[in-house]
Amino acid sequence: MIKQKNYAFIDWQNLHLWTTTEWWNIDPIKFRIYLKDKYKIEKAYYFLWHVIYENNPLYTRLQEAWFIVVFKKQMEDMITNKKWNIDSDLIFHVMEKLLEDWKKFDKIVLISWDGDFKILVDYLIRKNRLEKILFPNKKFTSSMYKSIELKYKDFLTNLKNKIEYKKHKKKEAS
Repeated sequence: MIKQKNYAFIDWQNLHLWTTTEWWNIDPIKFRIYLKDKYKIEKAYYFLWHVIYENNPLYTRLQEAWFIVVFKKQMEDMITNKKWNIDSDLIFHVMEKLLEDWKKFDKIVLISWDGDFKILVDYLIRKNRLEKILFPNKKFTSSMYKSIELKYKDFLTNLKNKIEYKKHKKKEAS
């Protein structure tokens, strides 16, 4: 039996925005373990826009969970609190991996909800390179994905009990 090796590409804005609307947060370590066990993810690329302040605890948690963090950087003279669209960066990285590393992995898992990736998803299906598209939240998934076969779709809300971040209560000193 040949060991499958897959890559994951995660749109942080979609993942964070739609899980927090359901009042829960993903534990990066649990999520990374789930991706490795369930989808044989060797490398997981986590795309997010660069937050201005240093030492962001999110960056540390992602690195501890073995995510490869890819930032959408802001030019110094354009720094704002506005969100930066990372969709084109994510698509570029997927295509770059397909061209340059195509022998190093088998399939791709995409984590997002918006329809901006539909053309990429259709291409990956045609080339037999899509393992799964994981949508953070069932009710907010783009209607553009209705035509995608069910075997390519799953919803993270179905996994909440496996990947949710739970604060641990501190033990009182005796």
